[in-house]
Order: sequence, then C-alpha cells, then structure tokens
Amino acid sequence: MHVSAPAATLVCCGLIGTIVADDGLVERAFTEAIATQGIVPGTSAFARCMAQVHRNRGQRAGDVMSGLFPENHARGQAAQLAFERSFGAAVDRMGVSAVPGATQCVAELASAGVRVCVVSDLASRSLKLVLDVIGWRPVIDLALSADEVDRGSPMPDLLLSVMLRQKITDVRDLVLADCTGDGVLAGRRAGAGVVVGVLTGPHSAERLRQAGATQVIASIAELSEIVISRRDAGRPAATSAPATGQLAVPAPGASLPGMPSGSGSLPGIVEAPRPGL
Repeated sequence: MHVSAPAATLVCCGLIGTIVADDGLVERAFTEAIATQGIVPGTSAFARCMAQVHRNRGQRAGDVMSGLFPENHARGQAAQLAFERSFGAAVDRMGVSAVPGATQCVAELASAGVRVCVVSDLASRSLKLVLDVIGWRPVIDLALSADEVDRGSPMPDLLLSVMLRQKITDVRDLVLADCTGDGVLAGRRAGAGVVVGVLTGPHSAERLRQAGATQVIASIAELSEIVISRRDAGRPAATSAPATGQLAVPAPGASLPGMPSGSGSLPGIVEAPRPGL
C-alpha cells in the first residue's frame, strides 16, 4: 500500500544567523564575557576559547561557558551572565535586522497554512528582545528558548517541546532550518522530516551536512519553496470523480472492470427474472 509522505505543517527556524543577521554580534558578546574572566584577545588562551566557542555555536551560552571553565562552575556562571548583558547591550546599541528575504519567507509559509516557530539557544529575555526589534512576535506562532527546557542543543528537547505545544501528531511533519551543526543535529534527533542547513551562520556546508542536514541552502529566503513543495507532496493525490449529484452508470451491455466482455451483471449476483418476461 502506498503511504504518502508526511506533510510539512510546522517550520522551526533558528534565530541568530538563520533569520537574523549575525554581523559578529554573538562572537563579540562571547569575547566580552570571556574577558571578564581575565582571558583577553591576543593571548593563546583567548584563541583556544574562541575556537571552542565557534565549534559549539548552537549550544546554550551556559553550556558553552561550562565547557570553557569545566573546573570552576561559578566562573562559568559569571561568564554566562556577562554574555547575556553584553548581548542585550549590543542589541540596544546597534539593533538587529532580519536576513534578506526572511520576512517574505514567513509570509509565504503563513499564506500556505504552515505554522512558523522560532527557537534559540539564547536566554528567553534575549530571544524576546530580538523578536521585538525585528517586529516578528505578532507574525509567528511560537518562540521558545533553550533555557525553557532541561537540555539545549544538540539534544532534541527544545524541538520536541515545540511539537508538543503545537500538537504535532507526526514528528516528520516538522521542518527545521538552522545555521549551526548542533542545531541541525538536534533536528535529526527530534525526528524532523526535513532538516535544512542555512549558510548565513557560523558553520560551513560540510559541517551542516556532517551533522545530518538533509539539504543546505544559501539563505532562509529559499525555505518557503522547499516547505510548500513538501506540503503539497504530502497531500493525497486528487482522483477523478463523477460530477456532483450524478452517479456513474455503465452503458447497457458494457463490461465492468474484472468482468468478461458482454456481461452486464455484477460478479456473484444472480439477476431475478423480470416480470412479464
């Protein structure tokens, strides 16, 4: 029996680097946060830390900082708070903008009846701040931060929480678009039907494919065509039917499917004699 592909009914997009231009915003916030712990640019320790930051983009800031300061939990927490303050101050000072084509992409998805959610490794306060600046909070169905679940990326908790809140019945109906390796990996672990790597963020096409991206696109602007095509493919194919109110009846003496030519009765049915004959 042929089973149609699940339809794409929900799209989850990452935030910074996916729908919002990064412009070095996140790395500057990490630089300033690490500096509060005495690790400053120009040192080998700073170079090592920033390489690790780049590799772990897509994880929560707290998880990144725990990895940088594994022997000192208090130091990691202090660096995390410094990151959040630095990021918020940078947004207030310089603002942020949506990636070109992102707003149109969301409008096209909404017009096609596809729900759109935004997920982020940032703290809830930072996520809301960015969405307010770009004016997206009224146009999306849900925004969820990784600090609202037990585990951040690359664990699937955040995406599974989105699916539960949106009452998705099949995890394969989810399409994820993300620009980080760990974000893509979270999508694969959550069972998303399509996991799209986006090249406007920190990680390369090779890294995104290694993490499990089913396809890689140059920009989020290309996403709506992918999603709408999959949604259409998931719908049952239209079948020919008689015009409304009419019953298709074979012509007298015509054969029915599966019957010998010239037979006008249904298989296994004996016709009663006609009165008067």
